[in-house]
Amino acid sequence: MESPYDVLGIDADADEDAVVRAYRRRVKDAHPDHGGSLAEFERVRRAYEHITNGRDPSAFEANVEDRHRDRNGPPSGGSSGPRGGDDVRRGSGRSKPDGENADDSAGDDTDERTLGPTVEYLDYEVLEANGWELTDDDLFEKAEAADLDVDRHGLLVVEDRETLLEAAERYGFSWPYACRGGACANCAVAVVEGDVEMPVSTVLTDEMKEQGIRLSCIGQPVTDSLKVVFNIERLPGLAELRLPAEQFESARADD
Repeated sequence: MESPYDVLGIDADADEDAVVRAYRRRVKDAHPDHGGSLAEFERVRRAYEHITNGRDPSAFEANVEDRHRDRNGPPSGGSSGPRGGDDVRRGSGRSKPDGENADDSAGDDTDERTLGPTVEYLDYEVLEANGWELTDDDLFEKAEAADLDVDRHGLLVVEDRETLLEAAERYGFSWPYACRGGACANCAVAVVEGDVEMPVSTVLTDEMKEQGIRLSCIGQPVTDSLKVVFNIERLPGLAELRLPAEQFESARADD
């Protein structure tokens, strides 16, 4: 029987850092937009959660369909395979609209079978090191060809009601931030493709927002896919809006 460690391609005695690194690599390879499938992506994510939650490896269920059969029994018609294969909806929606045919979702778990907004991210330090510009049309193509470490370039999926920063932290990344409330530019990102909504007023000027600058601490994707450059807080105009992160770390420690 396949263990969660097998899914991530690591030994059962791997330490926490090795688990995180393996997960970051595998989610990129397993993502439907990179030649994988939704079923494989979910399998990798569940394996990571199984390990990090300290569950018994022998209790891991390799396939989402196994969980469906355990919970609901075999699908009607005697077939044990998933209906529709990997042709499953993608997007940030988490519920079916009124009037949709209930037969379309029989035996299906919508939470597990819906993929949230996918973010392709890139560290601005890579641009500086290579002489690239935010306005380069082939910026992310060059990043893909450079075979960068997953800390610098990769994919992450944002869950429902989750901000960009929260999603990055769930993946184990340390993106810059300070206030977490839109009052500084420490967490600023450049949205190269797609759109991010900020529900509250921020320190960003209208011109910055027109240029695609958003704050990851409060920003939530409103498109199914995005391309963002993070770690841009030292750019002209944003640097003046930064706050010392230490003062917020101290405040949180005192809470």
